[in-house]
Amino acid sequence: MTTTTASRAVPTRTAPRTRGRVVPTVALILGALYCLVPVAWVVVASTKTSSELFTSFTFLPGTGLWENLQDLFAYGDGQYLRWALNSLVFAGVGALASTLVSTMAGYALAKYDFPGRQVAFYAILGGVLLPGIVLAVPQYLLMAKIGLAGSYWSVLLPCLISPFGIFLARVFAASAVPSDTIEAARIDGAHDARVFTSIALPMMVPGMVTVFLLQFVGIWNNFLLPFIMLSDESKYPLTVGLYTLLSKGSGTPSLYSLAIVGAAVAIVPLVAMILFLQRYWRLDLISGGLKG
Repeated sequence: MTTTTASRAVPTRTAPRTRGRVVPTVALILGALYCLVPVAWVVVASTKTSSELFTSFTFLPGTGLWENLQDLFAYGDGQYLRWALNSLVFAGVGALASTLVSTMAGYALAKYDFPGRQVAFYAILGGVLLPGIVLAVPQYLLMAKIGLAGSYWSVLLPCLISPFGIFLARVFAASAVPSDTIEAARIDGAHDARVFTSIALPMMVPGMVTVFLLQFVGIWNNFLLPFIMLSDESKYPLTVGLYTLLSKGSGTPSLYSLAIVGAAVAIVPLVAMILFLQRYWRLDLISGGLKG
């Protein structure tokens, strides 16, 4: 009798757990579909010719992928490649510099006690809540005042300071870099710069990868800042360049196909970046499990 009662009680205990797992799973699946369906449509649409694109709306692949790629890279004597190179410069250099600045600032906020530290941290939190679009026009006025408007620096310099990147670096430094290790290094005679470069930086690599990836994606997809700052079409990044294709497409419908193919190709570097950098997150998880 006891065995029968226990066996009947098991479904009662596991049913709430099962329901509790189903709801988040369904929510994640719906969120993934919401994000991936437009990407899937862009990829499929890039394979269609102009006639296939404007005569039907299906997720079936077309027959014009190779011709579309040839037209894209031949447009304007390779203008798309120049836009892609500009995006790579803006996103690569800007993300690297911003990651370095964020790491140093976050480490200082987490491990140093100095007057005004909390005020600086709260100011950074305020910067996280401030939309970047609000700063675009003031940044342009500042760049115009010092004569840098229209240059590559006008896009790179505003990307150096990332309040959210500093916040992430500060949180990661506080948890990943033990204060006892820093004090032991100082007792052994290491100065602050040596402690930061030899001890703190290796421990903060996973956090730095996260900051770099977020900054790279943000700068790569940034439209408003380069749109306001740049007037020379040869300096446009992909976002502004594809916008010019769409604006010209009202008179030349074939340019719509080029814009769609260009958007699909622009996704490739981001996917490759995520696939390449995810190993650092896996390494951090493995090392954390070994430490535990």
